[in-house]
Amino acid sequence: MTAIRRIGIALDGATGRLGRTQHLRALLAIRSEGGLPLRSGERLLPEPLLLGRDSEKLAALAASEGGLSWSSDRDAVLADPAIAIYFDANATAGRFARASAALAAGKHVFLEKPVAETLAEALALARAAARTGRKGGVVQDKLALPGLKKLKTLFDRGYFGRVLTIRLDFGWWVFDGEFAPSQRPSWNYRKEEGGGILLDMFPHWRYVFDRLLGEIKSVSCMKATVTPTRRDENGRRYEVDVEDAAFALFALQSGVVARVASSWATRVKRGDLLEIQVDGTSGSAVAGLHRCFIQPLSATPKPFFDPERPQPINFDEGWQELPEQGPVENGYRTAWEKFLRHVAEDAPFAASLLEGAKGVQLAEACHESHERRRWVDLSPLTL
Repeated sequence: MTAIRRIGIALDGATGRLGRTQHLRALLAIRSEGGLPLRSGERLLPEPLLLGRDSEKLAALAASEGGLSWSSDRDAVLADPAIAIYFDANATAGRFARASAALAAGKHVFLEKPVAETLAEALALARAAARTGRKGGVVQDKLALPGLKKLKTLFDRGYFGRVLTIRLDFGWWVFDGEFAPSQRPSWNYRKEEGGGILLDMFPHWRYVFDRLLGEIKSVSCMKATVTPTRRDENGRRYEVDVEDAAFALFALQSGVVARVASSWATRVKRGDLLEIQVDGTSGSAVAGLHRCFIQPLSATPKPFFDPERPQPINFDEGWQELPEQGPVENGYRTAWEKFLRHVAEDAPFAASLLEGAKGVQLAEACHESHERRRWVDLSPLTL
């Protein structure tokens, strides 16, 4: 009979969108299959405890999932020796203090991005984890997306030849609460709660570039608050005091220049919410969240401009879609499986807290670039 090893996990922010629909769902899926297989032959069974501020919501969620444990007392949870891992999916504000308290209590920490509001805090967390001997990590779910995995296959096979340029477009229209309720929580648009699209999305772009598209050397960025007022969850109007759109150039270590646009105020007319185009001497590719299209050099058309008649070429028809590479994996579950193995058997784990600090570094560099109207270099980070 297979031995079962149980591991207690405090899910802080369990009733929020990410905590509820992604992270809890991932852990319950692992549980439903009898736990995570380890090299020892044991199976590691996650024991999630729901943590948050709203006891009523916590109790309802716990009951709906078969009677899970829950608490609104963070200090008591951190003092519980049965809890080995503290996970934070709360609003960004206060994450540094919460994670620091968890490390001080002897817990391993796994965090949603960004790991902190400032680079200094992010580095302090990474150093605290190293000093205490605790495991630390950040969620890097986007690398498991089918579209990006197909793009990686093209890089691995040398499909592009010499890469020339990269373009990343991301975002959609987030309603301001006047015409229709907003699809995103109001804290995303308040500075005091850790909002802003640079701190929210550019940590994603840091690991996507560093681990797939090419390491970033320096950045030039302009940000904007294009929707200055919104209504919150209770219908109250408030002032947006962070950027909700950002446009950047990334100079990569390879010499390639990437154009990156992210906006919560754009209507989508492209293949997906996220679209990455890579142009190379031998071919190009356009990847979305799930699909990826290619156009090799031999199939590249010769368009021309005619001011007197419309363009006769249908450019979309000149692209070929890559087939699926296998079953679609849930990036959040993949992240949890890797971190659980990292904790349980010291398996390698690439998404360390230091890697999380790099995401915060990029967001800070973009803010600095906007304020100073100049390119900003990304210096190497160390413990």
